[in-house]
Amino acid sequence: MDVIQIVLLAVVTFIFAIDQFSLTELLYRPIIACPIIGLILGDLNTGLVIGGTYELMMVGNMPVGGAQPPNAVLGGIVAMIFAVKAGLPTDQALGTAVIFAVFGQYTVTLTFTIMSGLMAKADKAAENADPKGITAVNLTSMVILGSIFAVLGVAAYVGGTALGSSLEAFSKNFSWFMAGLGAAGGMMRYVGFAILLKIMLANDMWGIYFAGFAAAALLGNVAATAGATLLLVAFIGAAIALYDFNTNIKIKAQTGAGNGGETDGI
Repeated sequence: MDVIQIVLLAVVTFIFAIDQFSLTELLYRPIIACPIIGLILGDLNTGLVIGGTYELMMVGNMPVGGAQPPNAVLGGIVAMIFAVKAGLPTDQALGTAVIFAVFGQYTVTLTFTIMSGLMAKADKAAENADPKGITAVNLTSMVILGSIFAVLGVAAYVGGTALGSSLEAFSKNFSWFMAGLGAAGGMMRYVGFAILLKIMLANDMWGIYFAGFAAAALLGNVAATAGATLLLVAFIGAAIALYDFNTNIKIKAQTGAGNGGETDGI
């Protein structure tokens, strides 16, 4: 075990935990957090692979009120540790990490439960026009949440490093079980994207949706474009979106719509 890695992991985990609800609300996303953790663990490439894959798994999972989705921070940390320190394949590491991501969900709920008892102090500070009191309550919540996640991150590092050889042996002796985890981990990225489409996809967009699949299949099977398939499909999508936007602007300008009112939701 590397003490420097443990300290850096604790620091970034503390920041990621707070970033879920404050700061930028972007740093904690797997596509950013996992490469950072990969740098700390000395394997940036694995961080990029797991970060991109795990982001697809979590992209459609959004908290709604008190309902918290599987936690992206803890799941990403565990996936990285299992992949780098225990040597598990990406899909198996992600399949295993989902279990810990669900546990992270309860950690957030526990923190909210603890903080509910301190809200009376924030209300009293507001009544007394005391911004320092409100700030103190907010800082307390951040310290509690960040500290819990930092401890869990360090525990995952220590446990994953210590059990590395055991996990490797388990993977060999119970290959059928690990194959199941790998299949689950490989499937989760499609489930996450399906959840996002469930929310965003409109009936009039199905044609573009299937056209994107067709473009990806065609470009992916041409040697000259296979290496940049996703980028090229993204450019095509951006072009369609820009054309649609400009067309709607012109239509509104000609019909006199778009000047506010109930039809525009204003």
